[in-house]
Amino acid sequence: MIVDDQIMVREGFSVLLNAMPDIEVVGEAVNGREAVAKVAELVPDVVLMDIRMPELNGIEATREIVASNAESKVLVLTTFDLDEYVYQALRAGASGFLLKDASARQLAEGVRVVAAGEALLAPTVTRRLITEFSRLNQAAPKVGAPAQVGDLTERETEVLVLIAQGLSNAEIAAHLVVAESTIKTHVSRVLVKLGLRDRTQAAVFAYEARLVTPA
Repeated sequence: MIVDDQIMVREGFSVLLNAMPDIEVVGEAVNGREAVAKVAELVPDVVLMDIRMPELNGIEATREIVASNAESKVLVLTTFDLDEYVYQALRAGASGFLLKDASARQLAEGVRVVAAGEALLAPTVTRRLITEFSRLNQAAPKVGAPAQVGDLTERETEVLVLIAQGLSNAEIAAHLVVAESTIKTHVSRVLVKLGLRDRTQAAVFAYEARLVTPA
């Protein structure tokens, strides 16, 4: 589903995505309030969400969708990659972000990646964004974060740090010299123990819990 208050953006992305054999645009919304209602009705796999919209912005809409719907994943659309609003959207539960000037191939691949659960898009850019704006939250870390970290084993904590550094499961497996299936198990346990939705949330958590120091 595509959510944007600009009709040209909605129609353009809809044409590009519907041209892909494995992607179908099931709905559109012009603001966050309409998006929340339509997601409840249509339950799309992925929601392409603009941030700056009337009535209900993309951050609040993302927060409501994540809180009420465990099936749909939110992929934020933004004009600038280094954008505090994008960081806020990631904290609200978005699974990643794409620039609005992304190519058709990048757009489609982004949708596929998020739908498959590999949430951390463009690791180097996303890591830079998280690093930059996690500084704003260092004075007020999440309540309970230290206790939650204490629930993790040493290996799970190590995996969490590597997720925050932007590594994929295959890269983490190579770094730790273990099977990729073992890393998948560790990642799943980390998410469950910390009550997190996906890898992006895990990366944000790691920075805010100061397991990873902003460069």
